Amino acid sequence: MDGRAGNGHDLVPRGGGGGVRAVPADASAELEWDRAVELIHAAEEVCLACHVAPDGDALGSMLALAQALRALGKRPTASFGEPFTVPAILRFLPGQELLVEPARVPAAPELMISLDAAGRARLGELAGPADRAGALIVVDHHASNTGFGGVRLVDPDAAATAVLVEELIRRLGVPLDRDMAQGLYAGLASDTGSFKYPCTTPEVHDLAGRLLTAGVRPDAVSRELWDRAPFGYLQVLAGALARARLERDAAGGRGLVWTTIARADRDARDVHYDQLEGVIDQLRRTDEAEVAVVCKENDRGEWYVSTRSKGAVDVGRACVDLGGGGHRTAAAFTMGGEPACIIDRLRAALRVPGDPDD
Repeated sequence: MDGRAGNGHDLVPRGGGGGVRAVPADASAELEWDRAVELIHAAEEVCLACHVAPDGDALGSMLALAQALRALGKRPTASFGEPFTVPAILRFLPGQELLVEPARVPAAPELMISLDAAGRARLGELAGPADRAGALIVVDHHASNTGFGGVRLVDPDAAATAVLVEELIRRLGVPLDRDMAQGLYAGLASDTGSFKYPCTTPEVHDLAGRLLTAGVRPDAVSRELWDRAPFGYLQVLAGALARARLERDAAGGRGLVWTTIARADRDARDVHYDQLEGVIDQLRRTDEAEVAVVCKENDRGEWYVSTRSKGAVDVGRACVDLGGGGHRTAAAFTMGGEPACIIDRLRAALRVPGDPDD
């Protein structure tokens, strides 16, 4: 390794290292944006990767950027780590013809762009190509970002990675078309909880307006993301709600409501794992609980633990402590073992500094 970009421009060190450099409006941030734009313009082939088990922000942002790069005359490919399956609720997103299986990603890409991944481990088997890439640009909005990558467009104050991708597309000089806007809108809507989470700022609504101007139909996107499911989902949801437990004293006395969905529960109703995202939105309505949690068993027998907070408790910090990540009000981690033991560990991690039981 020579520590430089492999394209003759002597711009960017390879791989990871260093602390997070956020992208507020200052001179160092402008340098990061300039370096990213110059690297992209200089490259012929660009590999894009988002985190494993992609959500609307990860996949929508990646596909939008891939289409923008194609419009620039680049040869983009986009991928994510195994299991390489697009979630059912995201199959409406344009640009999926640019997706390739992770095994087809070059071992050492000329230029790689990581999207919505807080750390290299979240890239799964694509962490290796990211490490070996001639240059690596990281675009992310997680406060837990580990600081990997040579150029880091990382802003924890951004409501979604889609916000940063839209700015990158603008700086590249690519006009937004409807298909790009569709992916960005899906990302923005997903990470703002359909524009109801605290991260929904006036700037978020301004961006949403620009995406609508580009041709996005918000009713159509909302239907795909939140308003459709097979009948079996209702039966799985009914079982999950029947198993829900309320712990008023947990989370520093602010309350915890949680439930589980075993693989057998969804298999019996022919419901796929990725169709269960909406369950936690039902639990988080509980007045007596600050924190809502859904433990979902995946196909490998591990438990994916989704958490939501109304703002008083930092679930992101708790999930980082348990090997995951996310944001203050929405985060997750994956763990093996029995759900009751997992909840015990989460309950301990949710203790609020300064509370009597801390």
